[in-house]
Amino acid sequence: MTREIDFYFDFSSPYGYIASVKIDHLASKFGRTVRWRPFLIGAVYKALDCPSIPEQPAKFDYMRRDLPRSAAYYGVPFSFAPTFPEALLAPARAVWWLNDRDPAVAGAFARAAYHAYWAEGHRIGEPGVTADIAAGLGVDRDELLAALGDQAVKDRLRRETDDAIARGVFGSPYIVIDGEPFWGSDRLVQVEAWLESGGWPK
Repeated sequence: MTREIDFYFDFSSPYGYIASVKIDHLASKFGRTVRWRPFLIGAVYKALDCPSIPEQPAKFDYMRRDLPRSAAYYGVPFSFAPTFPEALLAPARAVWWLNDRDPAVAGAFARAAYHAYWAEGHRIGEPGVTADIAAGLGVDRDELLAALGDQAVKDRLRRETDDAIARGVFGSPYIVIDGEPFWGSDRLVQVEAWLESGGWPK
């Protein structure tokens, strides 16, 4: 049994944000660690030939009502990001670059960037804003900025997105525990119960 929990997410996913606030606590409660795995949800929608939620008026209207309610239920600070929806490449690339150096810092950055976007309205898609967030965690700002423009780092995010699609990831957040997938922040209660019980009988 692996002690790692795979947490697939896209920074543009507000439900991923809600789960991001809780996932580390749940993991540590049961002696686990979280592997933060950003991917590009736009590429997933394209691969599945599926419209995004903002392209579905009824679902988008519901989401605008549901998100503040869900955030309040979990005690998570929330406000709609003024630039949503958008592709947030810079912070996703930063997580993978940081993961290769220090997974703990990568996780701390992911949480901080998510909070900056969905609680404070910062434009984390801008490389300079991403670098500022990382610098607040002790990361060399100029080194990170250079990495964000590195073709190898760009390719890494593409490969990880392709790998997520190949593994069946279709939304954010998508949490995998010992091969068992859970989709959505509303599955956090089940995630906790699964970890507590060691998995339910099939």
